[in-house]
Amino acid sequence: MKHAHFDCVSGIAGDMTLAALVSAGWPAEELRALPGRLRLAGVAIEVTSVQRGPFAAMHVNVHSEENQPHRHLHHLEAILDQADLPGRVRDRAKAVFLKLAQAEAEVHGSTVNKVHFHEVGAVDAIVDIAGSLLGLEALGVGTVSASPLPLGRGFVDSQHGRIPVPAPATALLLRGAPVYGGPVEGELVTPTGAALLVTLAESWGDPPAFRLLGVGTGAGTREFPGHPNIVRLLIGDRAAVGPAERTVAVLETAVDDENPQLLAATLARLLSQGALDAMVAPVTMKKGRSGSWLVVVCEPADARRFAEVILRDTSSLGVRIRDERRVELPRRILSVDTEFGPVQVKVATLPDGAERAMPEFESVLEAAERSGVSPRTVSAAAVQSFLERSRASREA
Repeated sequence: MKHAHFDCVSGIAGDMTLAALVSAGWPAEELRALPGRLRLAGVAIEVTSVQRGPFAAMHVNVHSEENQPHRHLHHLEAILDQADLPGRVRDRAKAVFLKLAQAEAEVHGSTVNKVHFHEVGAVDAIVDIAGSLLGLEALGVGTVSASPLPLGRGFVDSQHGRIPVPAPATALLLRGAPVYGGPVEGELVTPTGAALLVTLAESWGDPPAFRLLGVGTGAGTREFPGHPNIVRLLIGDRAAVGPAERTVAVLETAVDDENPQLLAATLARLLSQGALDAMVAPVTMKKGRSGSWLVVVCEPADARRFAEVILRDTSSLGVRIRDERRVELPRRILSVDTEFGPVQVKVATLPDGAERAMPEFESVLEAAERSGVSPRTVSAAAVQSFLERSRASREA
């Protein structure tokens, strides 16, 4: 499987993602056929070549009939369920819309089942999300990374009136992602674009080491003086260069007067807030006292934030921070079908190009409780499903 890196020169939006995918080699005819696969009547997709600053780029515009309805999450899921889409694309699209619903619900003080999607529930958002995921699948992309996101500045008009940039839902979606202000007046990251990237991106920052195979350039609609309104899509093969190496921050502290239950809660909090890993090990401290050694691995930009969490939530009086090099295998999350329902597995690509799958325990446990069988049985079924899927893919 290939790797895709989104170089967000001027933010990200759903139509820019579609355009970049076409520019990178996804046939425009397949994109134009998408409304039929989604069974959306009165919808047409226009794909054109444009110029944004010094860049030649593709531009996508979704045309639809007037009076499109406001939709709830269950309406969008119903559209995806009846669409002619691969199962992986359907599942990932539902995950993107769920993130959008959660953000909108938080903004409006509602619930994911009651919130109206308004702009993000419009037909163009359905096309943007399903199309982006279908294009990535068609190009053989298995893993995704992204650059830090420029947010823009100022205000935009919406169905709720005048709102600041970034839009409230966008700001909530991007918690944990690296962002910066500017560089132009306007909205550069839309809720749809934000939801796509936070669902797909496994890492943020510079692109990982990989053999570059293709480049796509997608254009936004607006033109900014002196700044190209584009997103670049870099597609390549990570297996060709072996495991990637990058810098991570390692935080350490040892405590001998802490309740283990509170430490366990701190671990869960650190992981939920974006730590790459967190662990506790027993140690013997000065004067022979038993203690706990807390270790957290995170992105260097997050080190100070996590250190403050540790100092606030534990009895530690100081946290050591250092940068280390980490060699890591490319990995992606994949949903496989089993007799007990869909189960997510984490798939790692080994240096020789082979793949290794490990079922995600939370997904295994959910399927086991739903089916009334043991987690071990579900886990074995998920691995077998992955192996059969991989064998069929090689033989195709």
